[in-house]
Amino acid sequence: MFNPKYRKKPKKSSLKKSNPKKKILKQGSWDRHEQMLLGETRVKKGVQYMRDYRTIFGKVYKQYGVPPEYITAIIGVESYYGYNRGKFPVFDTLTTLAFEKNRRSKYFRYELKKFLLLSRSEKFNPKDVKGSFAGAIGLGQFMPSAYKPFAVDFNGDGKKSMQTTSDAIAGIANYFKKNGWKQGEPVAVRVSYEGNRYKERKTGYPYKYLRAELTGITPKYAKWHYDGKVRLIKLERYAYDELWYGAKNFYVITRYNHSSYYAMAIHQLAQKIKKAYKKKYASN
Repeated sequence: MFNPKYRKKPKKSSLKKSNPKKKILKQGSWDRHEQMLLGETRVKKGVQYMRDYRTIFGKVYKQYGVPPEYITAIIGVESYYGYNRGKFPVFDTLTTLAFEKNRRSKYFRYELKKFLLLSRSEKFNPKDVKGSFAGAIGLGQFMPSAYKPFAVDFNGDGKKSMQTTSDAIAGIANYFKKNGWKQGEPVAVRVSYEGNRYKERKTGYPYKYLRAELTGITPKYAKWHYDGKVRLIKLERYAYDELWYGAKNFYVITRYNHSSYYAMAIHQLAQKIKKAYKKKYASN
């Protein structure tokens, strides 16, 4: 049984969040998303984070081929660069979600099992770990089931810990690589189309198109070189729809979180961090 001291809080908030109403993207939804995740402060903190751990990022890039700015963006969105790793006791939260009535109880029973097995293999007290309302852990907010296939003991201390910076950076890179990240390939590019609202074809990461099929749609930047199939990613703004091509690497980001908006936020935050980093440290 989980500690009654924590029962009330996870039950009210975790259960509510684990049974969300279906989200319908409305006009202006990307404007709000952008304001929440792509602000100047998050970019500045990302630049500093990438600078502080540049040696680790260099080693990780050499091994996995995932650019530092994308790993930094994941950590920036998931845990605000480690400042917000979650306040819920993971054991109590997963127990609540596993056995209280909710639409994903089977999934959370699986995660609870994986968490307990993880505590045994990594030799920690399961009652001592805090995480998100859903039981995600560490800088990259890995669910317990992600540890075995993706977590990495990068610092060689004999433990795989997403609470440790080096392991978290390498774990995220490993996650991307094992899901198909292609070093040197682009992620996404904004495209032009006729009109202010796009309704011609299905949009989102599940739908792939040959670029030859997409007449009237062209990249805004001529140097975007990619021959594979693309996804059409539509971002709903107040006054118009912003349309993007998403390459295979964009799809890889959606394996971390199955949301086109999430993947686009990661991509744009990564690019903002990269640009600001180069501007600040160009001569170093």
